Amino acid sequence: MAEIWQQQNKETGLTAHGLSHSHVLSTDEFVVIAPTDPIVAVLGRDTTLPCSLSPAMSAENMELRWFRSKFSEVVFIYQNQREQKEGQMPQYAGRTSLVKDFLIRGEAAVRIDKVRISDNGQYTCFFRKGRFYEEATLEVKVAGVGSAPQVHMERLEEDGVHVTCTAFGWFPKPQVQWRDCSGETFLDSSEAHTQDAEGLFRVEASLLVRNSSVGIVSCSILNPILGQEKAKAIFIPEPFSPQASPWKPAFAVSLSILVLVILGAGYFLRKEHSAKVQAVKARALNLLELLSLETLQEVTDFQSWNQEKQLSMKGSTGECSTSLCLRLPVVCGNHR
Repeated sequence: MAEIWQQQNKETGLTAHGLSHSHVLSTDEFVVIAPTDPIVAVLGRDTTLPCSLSPAMSAENMELRWFRSKFSEVVFIYQNQREQKEGQMPQYAGRTSLVKDFLIRGEAAVRIDKVRISDNGQYTCFFRKGRFYEEATLEVKVAGVGSAPQVHMERLEEDGVHVTCTAFGWFPKPQVQWRDCSGETFLDSSEAHTQDAEGLFRVEASLLVRNSSVGIVSCSILNPILGQEKAKAIFIPEPFSPQASPWKPAFAVSLSILVLVILGAGYFLRKEHSAKVQAVKARALNLLELLSLETLQEVTDFQSWNQEKQLSMKGSTGECSTSLCLRLPVVCGNHR
């Protein structure tokens, strides 16, 4: 890299970082080596960004700098054998320090405390000695394991049972898997992801269980970087399994029978009520007929009595006739 910059800036003698880069080969030249594989940093824990020199030489009197995508985005600076806080990005203030244990052998590392999601991404470590410098890039992958999943049966649909699985606090975006008791994976599921203000993921997945013989269904949330997962299982009872549950036809039959019973009862009640009304009417008519007959008979008797009375008053004896006294004893008695 030093030779490339030397050729590109041979006329000006300046590098991309505004530093002079000598084109003269010397014993001070070195190569900076950084890990080729990403550094996995767990959320909330500490991590280190190591870099080393080849060939091995002391870095105590060198300038060491770790920065992000730009040279001015400073994570940590070591210069004149001490830490330099000037120009450091605010989010790294008080969270970074230099590991000096093997600095004499050209091995240096910056430790970042309490890893955040914003620490995820690419870093560059820069070493300079005199007019010569070299740099190397490394990648940090931040990962975090969130809550255990919560699994619920939401509702019973015509073609199966709807089950949901939710979890939060994961980074990066987690993977969701549904399995039955034998470990087989369900493929016809859906999921949705959202991020909170801190960048942590919340996932909500749903599954429609159509097979009545499944019994147990589990939902697992997997962190793809850490390879760690959390799972939760739920038992789906047979009555809730659409293919095995007789509740729908039984309910339909029961409902039909209930409707027939209500209709039949109403019919018989109306019929009985009508019969009772007819009987009451008949009794009332009979009573009226009897009252009419009795009244008519009394009127007839009174008329006969009146006639006989008039006849008897014309006679000499003044006694009631036998037939009249038999029919109207009260009147005859008074007359005597």
